[in-house]
Amino acid sequence: MKTELLLRQTRRRLPAFSEGEIKIAPIEKGGSDRRFYRVSCAPEESLILVKYNLERAENRHYVRIAEFLTEHGIAAPKTYFHDPGEGLIWIEDLGENDLFSFREDTWLVRGALYRSALNEIAKLHELPQSEWSELDGQMPPEFNAALYRWEQNYFFENCLGRIFGVDEGSQRELASLPALAEIAEGLAELPRVLVHRDFQSQNIIVRAGHPFLIDFQGMRPGLAEYDLASLLFDPYVELSASEREELRCYYMERRGLRSVGQMRKTLRLCAMQRLMQALGAYGFLGLVKGHRHFLAHVPAALDSLRNVVAEIDLLQPLGAALASLPKNGWVH
Repeated sequence: MKTELLLRQTRRRLPAFSEGEIKIAPIEKGGSDRRFYRVSCAPEESLILVKYNLERAENRHYVRIAEFLTEHGIAAPKTYFHDPGEGLIWIEDLGENDLFSFREDTWLVRGALYRSALNEIAKLHELPQSEWSELDGQMPPEFNAALYRWEQNYFFENCLGRIFGVDEGSQRELASLPALAEIAEGLAELPRVLVHRDFQSQNIIVRAGHPFLIDFQGMRPGLAEYDLASLLFDPYVELSASEREELRCYYMERRGLRSVGQMRKTLRLCAMQRLMQALGAYGFLGLVKGHRHFLAHVPAALDSLRNVVAEIDLLQPLGAALASLPKNGWVH
């Protein structure tokens, strides 16, 4: 949609905001099929306009989920207007400082921001099912064994296959490891909470020291450890083992959790799943969609996956396959 039309739509939908001259500028963000624009009419007055794909049901869930989060005291951008016919949403501009942008700061600064982010996601995880059952039909399907298996196969096809050129026979052999199916079934049997689904540093905006969740349209029932793994094993940001452990302990204390052994095991398995999903996405977005900048994050994600898989029993064949991949280059 041309920017001139987007400006006309803004003036029509938000006449109070658009008095006088307004400007619009595209925002480059991630690999989403959505388009983001910053619309401003004064240095201190701006908002974000989102143009989404009408064919993806997940995009239409955004506004209702945003309302739900606000209703339950979870920080998210305000929605000013939604035009579902055109696939346009005007939302609050929280600024450009995400958690990722603090990656070079000291741990004194970063640690405080990470703990604040964990406080916010804990609010979501603590909501009883009776509170979020109202969202049935307005969020994607829950995490189940089929979804965990999909993440695994997404990795084999788009990372091992597309990025590293591993042949289909070897992919099938690895994907058929009984332990992978057992992990998917085991995770699916654990009690679910409401999860963000993509809780990583670029989806947490920091304004005045407070974290706000964004890109939450994939929210669904799943495991709290999946969100925790998404943040602690985020390929975009380097966290030391001691920093990860500090944050894991903080989260457990924040929620009053006591089963340390079970938490560690589930977190490790969720980290494997999340890293497989991320590496699959990097291959698909980088080589199919042409967003090649995602390929720069493959080495960090792959290194983390190697370390995680090395600690999981019965996945030695996968660990050996990962160890054999080139560390500083690939087919493409």
